[in-house]
Amino acid sequence: MNSLTRITRGIGAALRDGRVKSLLAFTLGMVLWASVFYHYVEGWSWLDSIYFSVVTISTVGFGDFSPQTAAGKIFTMVYIIVGLGIFVAAATTIANTILSQDDE
Repeated sequence: MNSLTRITRGIGAALRDGRVKSLLAFTLGMVLWASVFYHYVEGWSWLDSIYFSVVTISTVGFGDFSPQTAAGKIFTMVYIIVGLGIFVAAATTIANTILSQDDE
């Protein structure tokens, strides 16, 4: 079986896993929650708010946006600490599920 087939099969298995679904839903919820916050508190467009939320939680952090309000800065610190843990847990669980397909 080639690598692409194994990866595709692994992703399919991961998306059927209840843990993966829960972590992905929680990650999506955090991104949406943060996006709403940035939209209303920082006054950013919806696209900019979603973009910043995803870039921040994934630790990419391009630096093209940054909160200007005290509330935005405090929220972002908490969001990074909590969000990073959730994001890493989701990515790790998906990777483990994909890799475990080779064992079966």
